[in-house]
Amino acid sequence: MSRTPSVGLATRCTFVVAALTAGCIDIPAESTRPRLKTYVDDWRNEIIYQVLVDRFANGDVNNDFHVQEGPPARYQGGDWKGLEDHLDYIRELGVTTLWISPVVRNVETDADVDAYHGYWAQDLTALNPHFGDLAALRSLTSHVHALGMKIVEDVVVNHLGQVFFYDMNMNGKPDVYVSGTGSSSPVMRSTEFDPDFDLRGVQAQTPLGIAGRAPIVFVREPEISREPPKPGILGESRAYHGLGRITNFDDEMQSRFGDFPGGLKDLATEVPEVRETLTDAYLHWVEEADFDGLRLDTIKHVEHEFWQAFSPAVRERMRKHNKTNFILFGEALDGRDDLLGSYTQSGELDSVFYFSQHFRVFHDVFATAGSAAQQKPTSAIAALWSEKSDHYGKLPQQDGIGIAPAKALVNFIDNHDRPRFLYDSNHDLPALRNALTFLFTEEGIPCVYYGTELDFYGGNDPANREVLWKTGFPTQGETFRHIAALSRLRKNYEALRLGDTIVRFASNVTSGAPDAGLFAFERTGGDAGDAYALVVVNTSGTQESSPPSPGMPVGALPGTPLLDVLEPDHAPFIVNADGTLAVVVPVQSTRILVPSDQVIAN
Repeated sequence: MSRTPSVGLATRCTFVVAALTAGCIDIPAESTRPRLKTYVDDWRNEIIYQVLVDRFANGDVNNDFHVQEGPPARYQGGDWKGLEDHLDYIRELGVTTLWISPVVRNVETDADVDAYHGYWAQDLTALNPHFGDLAALRSLTSHVHALGMKIVEDVVVNHLGQVFFYDMNMNGKPDVYVSGTGSSSPVMRSTEFDPDFDLRGVQAQTPLGIAGRAPIVFVREPEISREPPKPGILGESRAYHGLGRITNFDDEMQSRFGDFPGGLKDLATEVPEVRETLTDAYLHWVEEADFDGLRLDTIKHVEHEFWQAFSPAVRERMRKHNKTNFILFGEALDGRDDLLGSYTQSGELDSVFYFSQHFRVFHDVFATAGSAAQQKPTSAIAALWSEKSDHYGKLPQQDGIGIAPAKALVNFIDNHDRPRFLYDSNHDLPALRNALTFLFTEEGIPCVYYGTELDFYGGNDPANREVLWKTGFPTQGETFRHIAALSRLRKNYEALRLGDTIVRFASNVTSGAPDAGLFAFERTGGDAGDAYALVVVNTSGTQESSPPSPGMPVGALPGTPLLDVLEPDHAPFIVNADGTLAVVVPVQSTRILVPSDQVIAN
């Protein structure tokens, strides 16, 4: 049951937390499109908060159908109204941009697992009724914008949900096959919903042998929204590659043309009509709800030519609405830095998630701090950052966000597809908070996964998709307050947002030397001008660290007093006459050093 749409403009009075004054916000009703505006000045000023809508807050019990509280693979009841009701919690964290789950209707459930995450699209012309109706979505985006925040929609162009089966025996129904004896040969189970990859196309087979490509048969189970997809060509077999399930993601052909395991049907995105349909369908919801950007799922499984057509088309359509700085950032779950960067070249995306850093820095350096034998030295950070200039776009995309992709990477510690940091680090809370400090001070756009502020520690999907509202939304925990403090520092110090990066020190060891685990970099110059910050990180879990005597070279002038804005009562560190700085950093800690004449009083 959805809420009854109102007519015209529904005026809702809300308490604007930041200003502590009452005000009224005009919320466009379901029958009225919002007037699109540009709300973003510079995406490097933003702090993104990733929210799985189903897991954040339940604000409207009227859409709680098929909810099964408890099992994490089931719908739990979160919705857009719940998110709207707790924007004050998110604001207190210092977040400025929400990235929300996909909004379109999904196949409800498959193999006793629900599509609570939103990545099993079935109808791109309809909203997911679990999350609310169009009025609820518009109300959310309007309230987000009224509070000075922004909102990004998550979309998938690579595949749809499990909407058809391959009729391999041509009997018109989906069958399951079991082979093997269990003694002389292993028992194997296969299904016509999810057969193995075949470059010829999934093959039909009769007792007489192979009979050509298996027919694609769309399922009609309206009770779980498993029906021919919409709109248009998406409901026809010619919109799909039909080659079956990927069994080897390292095989380029399978990765590019195969179905995702679980029967997610790979779209033929090279077909012009498919491209146009996807582009129009997703931009329709941008125009209906006034989103500020798109997070693009599984980009490495889609050909570059798609992104070279999609990106300019999106920017042109947004420009017609006078909506500029509309960000396009993509997800390629891969540690290959050159692969990630390939999607930021001319004509493609504004940014990508910095997955290579997730693996090579946040996992290998920070999460392993409890073991000097496993931990990688901080020279690994310097090595990765040195690759940026070779791999990522050096110029802003035409009509994009006005920032070179190399300077606008989306940095993250963990997300819904990876075990949480605290799971990987054996619940090492100091390591988490140190990693967060690094995240908020490095170049790019920081992104925090919901629940990190509350020390969530789930392992692989779906354990890492916890229900947040059962915590009661506490704001006094140490990690919450740490993120809030980092948000304020990032806002107050232009160098931490806009400055260029100069690596000043990296260690080659994780133990047995005074500088073990030490890493230092400056943020200054570029769009930050003369603003200056020196970030000195100790990643060691066992010792305090300092650079070799007399200190490390820095860009601040000799005699400059540098204050640690994370620990303002500490005595200033003075730059030596030879331009070096001696600084001691406690175990798993970071110093953010700012010239005393640039320090902003709290």
